[in-house]
Amino acid sequence: MPRVTKATMAASSASVEGVIGPLGSCLTKLGFEVYPLKVGWYNSVLPPSFHLPYPDDALAVVVLSTPAMFEQAFLPFLEHSSIQKPSDPIDQCVRHCVSTAVSQSFPELKVDVRFDYELLPSRKPKFLAQTAAHVSGAAFYYQQSDVADQPWAERKMFGVCVHPSFGGWFAIRALLVFEDVTVGSELVRPDPPDCVASRGDRIKLLEAFNFHWQDWSYRDIVPGRQTYSERQREYFSTPPAQRLALLRSWGLLPKEEAQPDLNPHEQNQANGHG
Repeated sequence: MPRVTKATMAASSASVEGVIGPLGSCLTKLGFEVYPLKVGWYNSVLPPSFHLPYPDDALAVVVLSTPAMFEQAFLPFLEHSSIQKPSDPIDQCVRHCVSTAVSQSFPELKVDVRFDYELLPSRKPKFLAQTAAHVSGAAFYYQQSDVADQPWAERKMFGVCVHPSFGGWFAIRALLVFEDVTVGSELVRPDPPDCVASRGDRIKLLEAFNFHWQDWSYRDIVPGRQTYSERQREYFSTPPAQRLALLRSWGLLPKEEAQPDLNPHEQNQANGHG
């Protein structure tokens, strides 16, 4: 007979609301959003090589950062924490916020926390951020296949997520898998809001993202309830290797701190960093 532990009892009594409620209470005030999904929803739209190694009815949660995260979480994090070289400061902030929320809210549950910048030994990402956002209903993942009579011939066009409230002014930061929490029919797969419905606007979106991502115009494909502040725009417009110098010029890091060699994982892929 299997041994019943406090952890298994906690997992068996956990529910979707019992997870989303505490997690949201910790993270929403810091500028994050959380959306539940079933692992099976995610795995069903991907080839086996990208599947998460958990049952279809296991509960997962995707974590997004909104424009408010920069002022509500990142700047305070810099004031109270030491930056560890050579990791990206935003990554460190997100890891701190999410890991703290998980450990404080669910000390007895097994949670597989995967961040958007992490890679497996195979060099594949630990999760496909845009797919997770789409199947959770958080944001619509617009891809080349969503455009009828494509004008790009054989050209490969990368897809991009659009949030119904923030347009492209957000980022997908983490996926949490609650390994021992299973959910049934009470969690219904939602349709992500299709806020770029016309063929013309979808062409405009994908061309702006693929050909002119530097000017950020793709982020304004729909009016955003909130966009990045001027300081946040300055930060993300600065090349990664120069961002610590910028933070020092703002007085947020010690002047004597050495310039790191940042990992260039920011590839301006769909709603990654910035």
